[in-house]
Amino acid sequence: MSTSTGAAVAPSERRADLQTISLVGLAHGTSHFFHMLLPPLFPVFQASFGVSYAELGLLVTLFFAISGIGQALAGFLVDRVGARPVLYAALGCFVASATSAALAQGYTGLMLAAALAGLGNSPFHPIDFTILNRRVSQPRLGHAFAVHGISGNLGWALAPIVLLGLTAAFGSWRWALAACALWAMFVLALLVWQNEAVDDRTLPGATAARSPDAPEGSALAFLRLPSIWLCFSFLFFSTCALSAILGFAGPALHKMHGLPLSTASYVVTGFMVCGILGLILGGFLATRAKRLERLIGLCLAGSGVLLAWVGTGWLPAGAALAVAALAGIGTGLAGPSRDLLIKRASPPGATGRVYGTVYSGVDLGFALAAPVFGAVLDGGHPGGVFYGAALALGCGVLCAGMIGLRVRAKARMVAA
Repeated sequence: MSTSTGAAVAPSERRADLQTISLVGLAHGTSHFFHMLLPPLFPVFQASFGVSYAELGLLVTLFFAISGIGQALAGFLVDRVGARPVLYAALGCFVASATSAALAQGYTGLMLAAALAGLGNSPFHPIDFTILNRRVSQPRLGHAFAVHGISGNLGWALAPIVLLGLTAAFGSWRWALAACALWAMFVLALLVWQNEAVDDRTLPGATAARSPDAPEGSALAFLRLPSIWLCFSFLFFSTCALSAILGFAGPALHKMHGLPLSTASYVVTGFMVCGILGLILGGFLATRAKRLERLIGLCLAGSGVLLAWVGTGWLPAGAALAVAALAGIGTGLAGPSRDLLIKRASPPGATGRVYGTVYSGVDLGFALAAPVFGAVLDGGHPGGVFYGAALALGCGVLCAGMIGLRVRAKARMVAA
C-alpha cells in the first residue's frame, strides 16, 4: 500500500518541481534580459543623443546601484510578506522600464528606464532562491540552481540578438524596446495564472540547513558570518569581469579589429552560451569534487588568461571573438556550487536576507565596473577592457582560495 502511494506521489512531486523550476527560470531569465535592455543599443544611443560611452556606462551604474541597495532591502521584504507579491511588482517595473526607454527623448529618459529596471531587478535573487528552497524537493534542488543559472545566462545571451534583431526588423530601436515591454507583460500574466507554483507561503518545503557557525540573535546576526562576505567578494570580482564583457567587449573588438558592431556583439552571446556549458558541467562536478575551490580557481584563472590573450591584440579578429567567448566556460563552472554554498550559510528563516545581501555584490560589481571600463574605452584603450576583466577574475581566484581555507579549517575543527 505504501509503495503504491509513493509511486503515485513521486510523479506528482516531480511535476510540481518542474513547474516551479521552469517558472522561476523564466522569470530569472527575464530579469537578466533586462540587465541588458540598454547596453546592446549603446552605439545607437550615442548616435541618437550624442552621449559618450562613459555617460552610457553611468546608466549601468545607476541600474546596479539601485538594484544593489534594493536587493539587500528586498531580502527583508521577501522574508516578511513572501516572494510572490514582490515578484509581480518587479515584473511590473520591467514593463514600465521598457516603455520608458521606448519613449525616451534624451539621456534623462534613458536614466529613468535604467532606474526602473534596477528597481525591478533588485528583489529577484531573494525571490528566486526563497521560492526554490521552499518549494523544490531536496534531491532536485541542485538541478534547480543549475537551471536558475542557465536561464540567467540565456537572458544575457539573447538580449543583444533580440534587441539588435528587432531594431533591424522594425527599422526602429523604439519598437524593439516596446516589444520588450510586451514580453515582460506576458511573463507577468503567466506567473499570475500559475500563481500556486510560485507561492512560497503555502508549502513549508525544504528550508535552508543551518550553518555550523550561524550566530543566534537579531535579524542582522547573519552579517557576522565570514562565509557571507567571502561569497559577497567572490560575486563582486567575478561580476566586474562580467561587466566588462557584457557592456564593452563588443565595442572593444570593434575598435581593436574593425569588426562590425553587429558581428562584434556576438561575443556576449558566445560568452553566455559557453557559460551555460560551464554551468551544466559544474552542476555535475559540484556533487563529486572534494576540493571544489581548486576547480573554481583553475577555471577562473584559465578564463583570465584567455581574456588577457585577447587584450594583447595578437589574435586575428575572428579568433579574438571566439577566444573571448570561450572564457565564459570557466565562469559558468562556479554557479551551482556557489548557490549551494550560500544556501548552507543561510540561518533558518533568513533565506531572503542572506541571498539579498550576498547577491548585492553582483550589483556593486556592475555599478562600479561599468563606468571604469567605459572610460577605458573612451580613452582609446580597448585592450584594457580584457586586461581589466582578467585582473578581476584573478581576484576571484583569491576569494575562492580563501573560501576553501575556511572550509578546511572548519572540517578540522569538527574532526577534532
